Amino acid sequence: QVQLVESGGGLVQPGGSLRLSCAASGYILTDSVTGWFRQAPGKEREGVSCISRAGDVTKYADSVKGRFTISKDVAKNMVYLQIDELRPEDTGVYFCAASRAFACSGHGLQPGYDEWGEGTQVTVST
Repeated sequence: QVQLVESGGGLVQPGGSLRLSCAASGYILTDSVTGWFRQAPGKEREGVSCISRAGDVTKYADSVKGRFTISKDVAKNMVYLQIDELRPEDTGVYFCAASRAFACSGHGLQPGYDEWGEGTQVTVST
């Protein structure tokens, strides 16, 4: 049974930082592209970052470049999203997703992933 579990969300002030984690069970993340998506209330799910199978290729949405950093820990079978310089518009539920069907450099920020976690809430507010 495949399971992706996100953690690390919370309430943070603008300018603060969070590190989100995605733990995988029943699924080897080095066999897949892993992506992070977010969804704000009333908005469509947005791809923010992805990382390749080997962890050597990453991709970011323009809105998060320079503030978000995705990484992969092969030994722990986990993927992380470091979020710095948080802004109120970063508020939303953050999901991790995995797929063996495409490359991060290709459709990595599109929502066509096979496996999804249930998300972790990030709220940026004073």
